[in-house]
Amino acid sequence: MSSATAAPPRARTASRASGTPDEQGRVGGWLQRLDSPVTSYYVLLSVTVVLVVIGLIMVLSASSVKSLVQTDNATPYVFFRKQLQFAAMGAIAIIVASRVPLRAWKALSVPILVGALFLQLLVFTPLGVSVNGNRNWLAVGPISLQPSEFAKVGLVLVGATVLTAKRKLLGRMGHVVIPFLFPVSAVTIGLVLLGHDLGTVMVMGGIVAALLFAAGVPRRMFVYGGALFGALAVTMVITSANRLQRFDVWLGKDTNPYGGYRQTLHGRYALADGGWWGVGLGASREKWQWLPEAHNDFIFAILGEELGLPGTLVLLGLFCALALVCYRIVVRSDDTFVRVATAGVMAWIVCQATINIGAVIGLLPVIGVPLPLVSYGGSSLMTTMFALGMLLSFARQEPGCREALSAKPSVVRRSLAVLPGRRGRR
Repeated sequence: MSSATAAPPRARTASRASGTPDEQGRVGGWLQRLDSPVTSYYVLLSVTVVLVVIGLIMVLSASSVKSLVQTDNATPYVFFRKQLQFAAMGAIAIIVASRVPLRAWKALSVPILVGALFLQLLVFTPLGVSVNGNRNWLAVGPISLQPSEFAKVGLVLVGATVLTAKRKLLGRMGHVVIPFLFPVSAVTIGLVLLGHDLGTVMVMGGIVAALLFAAGVPRRMFVYGGALFGALAVTMVITSANRLQRFDVWLGKDTNPYGGYRQTLHGRYALADGGWWGVGLGASREKWQWLPEAHNDFIFAILGEELGLPGTLVLLGLFCALALVCYRIVVRSDDTFVRVATAGVMAWIVCQATINIGAVIGLLPVIGVPLPLVSYGGSSLMTTMFALGMLLSFARQEPGCREALSAKPSVVRRSLAVLPGRRGRR
């Protein structure tokens, strides 16, 4: 080719870098969609639905053997049916919560927390039940619930309400402490502490820290609060033989495969067996009563065993997407209450997922925290879905979002529009 017709190398490079007009148009279209006021709403809803569906599938697989044992080989669906019912109730909760106006959340904050604390007090009556050394459950006939899960919602809402009202005074220690740290946080965490539930206490500590940070509390105050909370956690560990054993397992001092080390050991076996591509959905070997709590606290190990590294990475990616969309709501909102409450829910889910997955892979001690939206358990699933429904209502507050959602026809109307005999009708 002659030099008269060949484009200079630098020009060809610039042309490839800039892309064709069609490519630029597609990229611009995607960027425009990402900047849409409805992006947070739809991404949050989609990620929540996908996580719940993954949870249902994994609960079905991980609990099938335990269901067969409990029913004398009658059915493998005992826990799955219950989880499906919990998910249905959670779906109702998320729909209702997504429609609650912003001013109503502020009005409901105190009643929700007071109601949760009342239920938490009932844990210390004959209605309370101890599970794995933690007295944190209520049982009334066939119905059981964990009041501390509802207390998380109340703590987020009351914290956001109080810190928003005092946002101009948070540079003074006294206004930070009273009334949010004491009595609100102290009483809420203290009642859970009395039930010896270290996992929930750690998650609540993360919620409190996130609320304070989002509200703009000076960072120097986190030093005092962190030291106090750390001392409290150490005290909880050294005053409980059960928790001391768990830390001994984590530190490698207890390696009895038939004792406290069993759960950690078989969790690692499950991940090792899964390898790169997994053994196949439903084909787990560890769920055959080798791994305790396979459908609950250690469901991540079963997921890794059956779906391999891709399955675990997809799950981690979904939690990262959930955190990012929460951050997007925070930075795009002009309302302090929305920013603080969203940060609290984000910390709740991220801290809980980190503690759970960290325990399964051996980075953290096992302290009995379920994987949000995935592990078996009605109280955890429904309250988490309710909290995410609250975030959906916050996402609707973004300028232009409510109008865009109202202008878009519903799924039912779009489906009816393509049915025979419906076209052309207006």
